[in-house]
Amino acid sequence: MYHMTVEGRFSAAHCIREHPGACRRLHGHNYRVVVHLTGSELDALGMLVDYGDVKHALTIVLQPYDHGYLNELPDFETVNPTSEGLARTLFRQLRETLLTTDDLRRRVHVREVVVFEAEHQGVGYGED
Repeated sequence: MYHMTVEGRFSAAHCIREHPGACRRLHGHNYRVVVHLTGSELDALGMLVDYGDVKHALTIVLQPYDHGYLNELPDFETVNPTSEGLARTLFRQLRETLLTTDDLRRRVHVREVVVFEAEHQGVGYGED
């Protein structure tokens, strides 16, 4: 089994509605997003998937979030933009953006997307 990791970054502001502490106020993070892919079969070039393709897909997915106010985005208008919510949303968007062919959907599995809102704290999301 092959395991691939690709990282991306974005900066954004948010607030956690009804949070009992300081997180209810507007504040920002420099997010780090770590994508974990797996698969046991390589393509004709001997790759699970080209790093450039993964980085491109991740750039597309992260672009709407960068330097934005997360609470105003459609996915978070009524749901808090927590790290958990971001990880789930980015996981699903990346899977859809990256796995565009039958071959990729057959060979490559998006195992997890981890969202770090600070250097030493992050939340991962994956689906079986």
